[in-house]
Parts: sequence; structure tokens; C-alpha cells
Amino acid sequence: MSARLVLLGPPGAGKGTQAARLATRLGVEAISTGDIFRTNIKGGTELGKIAQGYSDKGELVPDEVTNAMVRDKLTSKLADEGSSIGFILDGYPRNVAQVTELDVILKELDVVLDGAVELTADADVVADRLLKRAQIEGRVDDTEDVIRHRLDVYTQQTAPIAAVYAERKALVRVDGLGEIDEVTERLLDALATTLG
Repeated sequence: MSARLVLLGPPGAGKGTQAARLATRLGVEAISTGDIFRTNIKGGTELGKIAQGYSDKGELVPDEVTNAMVRDKLTSKLADEGSSIGFILDGYPRNVAQVTELDVILKELDVVLDGAVELTADADVVADRLLKRAQIEGRVDDTEDVIRHRLDVYTQQTAPIAAVYAERKALVRVDGLGEIDEVTERLLDALATTLG
């Protein structure tokens, strides 16, 4: 089953882990905006230099730079693999404006999105999970206040994306809490039902 999906969910819900696992099981590529940023910055591309400038100042990379990086990635993927490409977008779109831009990019590439999957998770459980990860990985900046702020930002900016896809009848919600294998199986079951 080839799939073209957007993966949504709050920080700490396990998106990166599940994107990688789903990509392997579905035989598609997990495309993370974080990876795209790192590749462009490390490669010294024009977009990478622009993104680095914002990162160095501790600012968010503007939508137009992120959109351009995603467009480049999907265009090169299409050139390599043809119109049957499958992918899971992890970390994009992050706001409703980026949903609109993704629609434009996919239309230009003559590719149709199969849908969006939202990993749901209780905010308190996710906050605890992120605090534990911060302690294990020595992330001193990841305090409870910072984590709660990131969750608030997600709720304000990213959660409305789910509403857009739900309105299009293209959203599947899956409980993101539990053992990693359980969540993967839940996701695959939900996608099999939805994508047939």
C-alpha cells in the first residue's frame, strides 16, 4: 500500500518514531522537516543559509523558507521516483497557511494526498514523557514551563490543521499512548480501513 500522508500530533506524541516505523511498513519515505533543515544547513544551500540565520538568532524559520524546502524535497523525490511516490510528512504542515501551500505544491506535482493521521495524547502524559526525555538526554532547556509552552503553541497553531483535514473527511485520529508496537499496529489498522 503506497501512501501519501501528513502525520500530526503534539510534541512528545512519538511522531518521529511512528513516522519511521510506518514508512518501513508501507515502503515509503518519512520526510521530516527537521531532517530537511539539517540537510540544507549542512549542505550550505541558499535555503539552508537563510534557515541558519534565523536559527542562530533563536527565531523560527519563516513559512516561505520551510515551504520552499519542502517543495524542493518533494520535487526531487518525484523526479527520482515518478508519480507513484509515497511519503509521510512529519512536522509539516505546522499551521493552516502551510496546509494551503502544501495543497499548491502537490497540485503542481500532480500528486494527491491520501490523508492526515493525528496521533492523540493527553497533555499531562506528554509533558511527563518530554521531561523524562530531557533528563535522560541532558536537555537542560526543556523545563516544564518550556514544554507546556510548546504544547500550547501546538494547540494554537498546529491542532487547527486537524480540523481542516477533518472537514475534508481526510483525517484519522489514533491514540498515540501505549507501547510503541501497539501504537504502530493501531496506525496500520486505521490506515488499512481508511486507505483500503
